[in-house]
Amino acid sequence: MIPAMLFVVGASGAGKTAAVEALAARKIPGLHCHHFDTIGVPSAEVMEREWGGGERWQERMTKQWIQRLATNADAAQFAVLEGQTRPSYIQPELERRGVRHRRIVLLDCPPLKRMVRLHGARAQPELSNQRMDAWAAYLRGQADALGLPVIDTSLRSIAEVVQALEEQIQLLRVAAAVPA
Repeated sequence: MIPAMLFVVGASGAGKTAAVEALAARKIPGLHCHHFDTIGVPSAEVMEREWGGGERWQERMTKQWIQRLATNADAAQFAVLEGQTRPSYIQPELERRGVRHRRIVLLDCPPLKRMVRLHGARAQPELSNQRMDAWAAYLRGQADALGLPVIDTSLRSIAEVVQALEEQIQLLRVAAAVPA
């Protein structure tokens, strides 16, 4: 059985990892959470040499993740994957794999909020730059173009973001006719 899938995308500092970790901690029966970066992220030089660049690496790894989730080795009813990938890479692969019940959600916040998070608790100030701001803007554009839900995390607690993700899972539950 292919699980229903929820993809949580966004730029660094938008709150993806914190929200999905908190969602996983709720131990919802049948729900399995995954983090894109657990596969390891090679250097830009390696991406260029072995895949022809970061975009091609991201596309290939997105396909591999979807294949992995679709094989459903952990017998999940719902699979959640958080990470930085393009929705335009996700959607065609879901179609190709026959994943009927799926949602892609963008977590987003203004650049200043991401900067504060990345310089503060995340301790990754190197990720707070114009390139990340452009990536965030690109993802917002894709969300708008594809009609994807956007969860603004700037004024929400992690618990509130998790609640919004649970609402997305409930929509999947209803669409897939999975009992609560």
